[in-house]
Amino acid sequence: MGWLRRPVVAGGLVLGLAVAAVGLYLFQPWKLWTDETVNEALPSSDPVVVESEKPGAEEEPDAAEEPTEPAGPMTLAEGRFITHEHATEGTVKIVDLGDGERVLRLEGLDTSNGPDLKVWITDAEVLPGEEGWGVFDDGAYLDLGKLKGNKGNQNYTLPADADLDAYSSVSIWCDRFNVSFGAAELARV
Repeated sequence: MGWLRRPVVAGGLVLGLAVAAVGLYLFQPWKLWTDETVNEALPSSDPVVVESEKPGAEEEPDAAEEPTEPAGPMTLAEGRFITHEHATEGTVKIVDLGDGERVLRLEGLDTSNGPDLKVWITDAEVLPGEEGWGVFDDGAYLDLGKLKGNKGNQNYTLPADADLDAYSSVSIWCDRFNVSFGAAELARV
């Protein structure tokens, strides 16, 4: 009978280790105690050089080239994060840089770290509490990429062809567990 116990115990240990390894992979609990801080400056557009025609009789030779500043950056929409699955604070802005490029900017972000966090711009209504945790993948959304850090200021380039009128909110989305850590309603400026 003793020889039967050893394989059962060994099998139980192997099964327990496999379950623990899968749990660690999925939940990555160490991220709850580690922070990733990112502090990016708002991108600026470079001055545009305007070339005029060669100086003629009525023009002065010095006025051939002068840099002119583009119109941007200009805030198009903004919002403040509310907490969903994890405490989340900070603001979000959509900024037109004045050269045709638009970015989604997170400022003063402070949320928990976690597995597979993404930044999404969505058409979902931001609902407080648990009823708002899982609504952001129900409709249209744009995945702007992996969250660069759970704290700080960061920029995400918006696709040039994105119709921003179709989107009304931003979510810090945990793609692994389909839950929002926090979200912000976008108000047009």
